[in-house]
Amino acid sequence: MRTLISLTGEDRLDFLQGLVTNDVRKLAERGILYAALLTPQGKLIADFFLVDRGDEILIDVAEEAAARLFQKLSMYKLRSKVALAESPLTVSRGTGEAPEGALPDPRHPALGWRLYGEAQGDDGTDWEALRVAHLVPETGVELTDDTFILEAGFERLHGVDFRKGCYVGQEVTARMKHKTELRKGLALVEVEGPAEPGAEITTEGRPAGTLHTISGPRAIAYLRFDRATGEMQAGDAVLRRVEA
Repeated sequence: MRTLISLTGEDRLDFLQGLVTNDVRKLAERGILYAALLTPQGKLIADFFLVDRGDEILIDVAEEAAARLFQKLSMYKLRSKVALAESPLTVSRGTGEAPEGALPDPRHPALGWRLYGEAQGDDGTDWEALRVAHLVPETGVELTDDTFILEAGFERLHGVDFRKGCYVGQEVTARMKHKTELRKGLALVEVEGPAEPGAEITTEGRPAGTLHTISGPRAIAYLRFDRATGEMQAGDAVLRRVEA
């Protein structure tokens, strides 16, 4: 389920520009952006879509993250000329022919379209299979409050802009991008045998990560890359890392 937050007021663009990971100045041209709000330590508060509706920006966020995001945005508002309110609109999505007014999911072309209005639901697409196939994390599953967005693939998913300037958590994110090599992160694995999401992944008896969403013979896993070079185990299953 999704919650839509309405952001209005003459300072709405400048307000978001100083907070979120993507370049809000591109919103008018593109219509929709994927972005996140981080803690000052660079960890995820919430990921969301920003949708341009003229004099209003819709923030499309997972229902379970909405209250925390609303509270954080309200805290940052201070004297900015903006107003936040829950929107009565809903979101529908699909991968077939896009209806009039729909916007392309900015994370990956395979994820189809999103439509904002009074209709709700989707066209029956197997979203978990698509997420696994294209290594797309989800709030509350792969994305938690311990997540660093680069480990979750936000650069590949067009959710962060390294040229936009300052935002909350920017210093940590930039340092991870430019000064260090990622040692951990989400990856696609083949799964041979029975396994359950949440299972610990090991290699030669040493912890190597955690198994997340499973779809058919493949799954999303959070891995220590230095220990994910050969066969791994998760319960009774054998895992092997593959390219997304």
